[in-house]
Amino acid sequence: MKRNYTSMRTAAFLLMTLAATAASAQQESTSGYAPVNGINMYYEIHGSGEPVVLLHGAFMTITNNWGGWIEELSKTRKVIAIEMQGHGRTADVARDITYANLADDVAGLLDYLKIPRADLIGYSMGGTVAMECAIRHPDKVRKAVIISSTFRTDGMAPEAVQAIRNLTADDFKGSPIETEYKKLSPTPDDFPKFVKRLAATAAKGYDLGADNLKATTAPMFFIFGDADGIRLAHVAEMFRLKGGEIHGDMQPRSASRLAILPNTTHVTLMQRIPIIVPMVNDFLDAKP
Repeated sequence: MKRNYTSMRTAAFLLMTLAATAASAQQESTSGYAPVNGINMYYEIHGSGEPVVLLHGAFMTITNNWGGWIEELSKTRKVIAIEMQGHGRTADVARDITYANLADDVAGLLDYLKIPRADLIGYSMGGTVAMECAIRHPDKVRKAVIISSTFRTDGMAPEAVQAIRNLTADDFKGSPIETEYKKLSPTPDDFPKFVKRLAATAAKGYDLGADNLKATTAPMFFIFGDADGIRLAHVAEMFRLKGGEIHGDMQPRSASRLAILPNTTHVTLMQRIPIIVPMVNDFLDAKP
């Protein structure tokens, strides 16, 4: 089959754009490495208050995913930003990169930091990790914010799935994604191997299970763009599984929420901080 280079380069360009536009002006409060499940996970803690864990997207790092977000969220919360297996300062290991493994790592980090329960905010891959963590470790997740993520591979537009599966290191040549990897990774020469690993993981597909998502106890706030590559039918399915699609003036509303931002893509969602962060704070602050 002929490779769709246009799709691959489009996907790479989107990731590059996000990395290039993310600011990292916030100062670190504390940082360290947590030994969990055979990896040494890098983390940073900013601010004080109720804990919220930030889960980045595929290929991303704290610095190029959460620019501006940490500064705003840490005004009222203890923000714990992490870098997952193989990303940023967290070295890769001989272990499959699966949503189950990544979710277990988040739970392990909370144990390491002696935090019984936290809110989660996940973008793209990180949002799927957040849902899997709520499924596998319900006692550790109070609420979850899911930004442009799916619980099943077919939730993405077909062209997006194909593009991610076919990505190579060449598609990121000279990009901020490649630059940040080589700057932060303990194995800076392994960028081609890293991209190949994530592409192979994407090729396997995933399905967290509709029944599993429905059974989660943590309220979820689903946030999407109207042009972010996630099928609207899938967005509706997730919200419905969490008690949405009811007439809120006639019966009690679900504790979960949904927002779809107009004229917004997968990348530009993360640039809508003035719109999204107040909504996130309102959701996290809401009482049962």
